[in-house]
Amino acid sequence: MAVTIEQELLKAVSKRRNFAIISHPDAGKTTLTEKLLLYGGAIHEAGAVKARGEQRRVTSDWMELEKQRGISITSTVLQFTYNNYHLNLLDTPGHQDFSEDTYRTLAAADNAVMLIDAAKGLEPQTRKLFEVCKLRSLPIFTFVNKMDRPGREALELLDEIEKELGLKTYPVNYPIGNGDYFKGVFDRRLKKYHLFERVAHGSREAPEVILSPDDPNLEKYIGDNDLLAQTQEELEILDEIGAEFNLEEIHAGKMTPVFFGSAMTNFGVRLFLESFLEYALQPTPRNSSLGQLEPTHPDFSGFVFKLQANMDPKHRDRVAFVRVCTGKFEKDMTVNHARSGKSVRLSHPQKLFAQGRESIEEAYPGDVIGLNNPGVFAIGDTIYLGQKLEYDGIPSFSPELFCYLKNPNPSKFKQFQKGITQLQEEGAIQIMYSVDDFVREPILAAVGQLQFEVVQFRMLSEYNVETNLEPLPFSVARWVVDGWEALDKVGRIFNTMTVKDGRDRPVLLFRNEWNVGQLQADHPDLKLSSIALL
Repeated sequence: MAVTIEQELLKAVSKRRNFAIISHPDAGKTTLTEKLLLYGGAIHEAGAVKARGEQRRVTSDWMELEKQRGISITSTVLQFTYNNYHLNLLDTPGHQDFSEDTYRTLAAADNAVMLIDAAKGLEPQTRKLFEVCKLRSLPIFTFVNKMDRPGREALELLDEIEKELGLKTYPVNYPIGNGDYFKGVFDRRLKKYHLFERVAHGSREAPEVILSPDDPNLEKYIGDNDLLAQTQEELEILDEIGAEFNLEEIHAGKMTPVFFGSAMTNFGVRLFLESFLEYALQPTPRNSSLGQLEPTHPDFSGFVFKLQANMDPKHRDRVAFVRVCTGKFEKDMTVNHARSGKSVRLSHPQKLFAQGRESIEEAYPGDVIGLNNPGVFAIGDTIYLGQKLEYDGIPSFSPELFCYLKNPNPSKFKQFQKGITQLQEEGAIQIMYSVDDFVREPILAAVGQLQFEVVQFRMLSEYNVETNLEPLPFSVARWVVDGWEALDKVGRIFNTMTVKDGRDRPVLLFRNEWNVGQLQADHPDLKLSSIALL
């Protein structure tokens, strides 16, 4: 009997899991990403970011500056299979200066993995990103990392998550010791002890011994009766006063399953991955101009959440990252482009794996595909078949640092303009312009200083243009909600600079929040917003 498109979609959606990892810098996000790929069979040997000796290139970080600094500053997409599940891992920047790229990536995710350093607990960037996940009610899975180093007590970390984030916690596994005494974890679901052997640099899957609580060999393997007794006592406390497991609350973002382990040494990574597949949300309905659309809606649709130029420097390529939301994507299909009203043929779709690409024939809801972008796509664009629709826009947040980007070499004018245009398209940084026609230099608007450095680095390495920065004395940007007409009615405004963004919308730059308040008091009818939809 022939399989209907609805049956095909139901089966494909049930086998897909899509997630982003959020963390503070240096919590081990890139290392965990590598180890998930190792267990998923996508790579055969993992290289830690800070491995000694000749450093192996980390698969998920591809930009030259990332390799020099040992940090993640761009979002990449990594796709792999595990136990017949298709996983789309949206790898986000680990540096706080790139939080806007992370916000956009979270718009394409169905689940979030919150990575916490066992010694440091919750850190500022983790809290900030948690708030974004909370706005979208994303299920949050917590992985407490670096248990093989001296750290805080497990019960203390659980208490901190509950008090500071207002999340119920349910430890799916529980650590046996920490630091040099970290022996493994107890799986509370299956009531089994998983005892690990350390692997050099964590380059291979960690061998493990699985024992039941009444196994006579348990004390021998743990090698410390006091440690075993302490673990059993803490497990009893959790059983008595801890929250009960509730999958509905997990899916609503009100409870977080907690896993303890060490990405560096592979302790607990496999257990986490298998539990995640069981508990995570499959691709979810999305808000659109037609209302909430289920992933099994038969017509194809998706939205662009990221653009990236020059992922392959040899080919000067531009790639649009598209989250498939409904229906089935097929190579060479012609789709409608909601913003322009034009038809676009999608002839070179690619499966993405950091810098590596391979051609694909089809994709399903929850998948992320890479499309060649000859200047057609912008962040937030919807592509679709059937009845016209648009998905909710992706927010662009208020920058805090501003400067002119100057080109000291007039002979490089064309390269300078091309570089600025492409960086603006991909959202690497917000770019604004003066309303004074005599001032041609673009104004870079960033969340953090490192964004400026990346723009200058890429202008030089990809477009062969040296640039200079001239700082501007502003720290707050506000979009004028009702556009230029509303601004004209106000007349002359003091202590601000009026600029236009990439979509010709009026933006006011202020020296500080006090100046914003002063303007609002003088002109209460002028609506200002710290967020613009892309």
